[in-house]
Amino acid sequence: MSGTALDGAVAVVHVIRGEVDESPHTPHGRGAFTAPTLDLDRLVWPRTEPGPAFHVPAAEIVDLLVETGEALRSDRQGLLAEALDRMVHVSTLPKEVLERAYAALWRSFREPALQAQIDHELGGTEVLDGWREVRLPEGRLAATRAFPPRLVHVIAGNAPGVAAQTVVRGALTKGVNLLKLPSNDLFTATAVLRTMAAVAPGHPVVRSFSAVYWRGGDESVESVLFRPQFFDKLVAWGGEATIRGALKYVGPGFELVSFDPKTSISLIGREAFASAETLARAADAGATDATFFNQQACVASRFQFVEGTEEAADRYAALLCERLGVAREFSSADGPRIPAGLREEIDVLRSLVPDYRVWGGYDGHGLVIRSPEPVDFHPDGKIVNVVPVTALSEAVAHAGVATQTVGVYPADRKADLRDALACAGVQRVVSLGGAGGMPPGLSHDGFHPLRRLMRWVNDE
Repeated sequence: MSGTALDGAVAVVHVIRGEVDESPHTPHGRGAFTAPTLDLDRLVWPRTEPGPAFHVPAAEIVDLLVETGEALRSDRQGLLAEALDRMVHVSTLPKEVLERAYAALWRSFREPALQAQIDHELGGTEVLDGWREVRLPEGRLAATRAFPPRLVHVIAGNAPGVAAQTVVRGALTKGVNLLKLPSNDLFTATAVLRTMAAVAPGHPVVRSFSAVYWRGGDESVESVLFRPQFFDKLVAWGGEATIRGALKYVGPGFELVSFDPKTSISLIGREAFASAETLARAADAGATDATFFNQQACVASRFQFVEGTEEAADRYAALLCERLGVAREFSSADGPRIPAGLREEIDVLRSLVPDYRVWGGYDGHGLVIRSPEPVDFHPDGKIVNVVPVTALSEAVAHAGVATQTVGVYPADRKADLRDALACAGVQRVVSLGGAGGMPPGLSHDGFHPLRRLMRWVNDE
């Protein structure tokens, strides 16, 4: 194992400019884990010189990322295995889900996915590798370039793929990147970066990355690092507290790119009740969307609106509850046990039949609440709230700017709903069952990440 941990504590690895940091360790999390002591001067790149990868051709970066993906797939160095062993001590996800998530990390590094991001988000490699000539009104000529940025990333730890996605995006920008490791995923990002370093030691892209831990909101660190003389943009994932904490550092020359906290919903049309087979398919698709990373991901559905009578909603809810307890690629049959406070609220609803009905128990296999209106608490840990509506258009009123993904059944109902959903603030409409993951090259949370991350410069 890399790093020098204190007895009984899990050792966290830091990567500084592509190399493992061998500094003495400091305890964190009440001694639960240790991490190398920070030297803030080593975490910034001087603006007096370009970053290591500023002038590396995009094709070379894509090749490096593809090689990194293959190395992650085989885990020749055992770095993912080491990270997985340590992750079970800090992650809220069960080991079986982590194992499958780690086995899928390489998919983010496939060439078609990488090229799709460059082509669809930036308009091609030409603007990334140099200056693209554009003709302005009145025959004037100008040139524009997506210039490499200086980025500090505060990443989320609810799914290991966030770390891999952050590394991919940071590499494709050609910029310099400082990743803050989240307390619930202290190991994935550094395992990916160490794998890349093993593929191409000392490569400019490798030297463009650092990944370290500090306690979120620590002003002694963030007030020093979150400055325009060091970085152009703060890329922040996480809950409301994380985003609000980041906002106080935003000012001229230092921009916030925020992946805000979101929730997701599902809309099930009356067509689901055409037969026992269609109802079973709809319930399974609804369960697939609800259990993505055991409902820890923003794309996971928590509220599902069923077009039909209360009796029809109950039929769907009963089947949905059965399917919530099925293990899938990124979920387990057993989820987290429901906290006592939430159990008390649900116990009250159990006594309010027929206005409310509850299926399932508190053991983490899944629980469904049917109610006349959405419940006023946040369903979590494989809890789904089913609400009957007379028409799917009524459910649009329950969507807003905090609604990320809406899954619709059947798929041909999307066309009639997507404009109203977009107007309400929704960022993504999918066929029910397809909420998990986001196709590369499309928008994420309402914008194209690569385009937002770059610094766009004109020659006029």
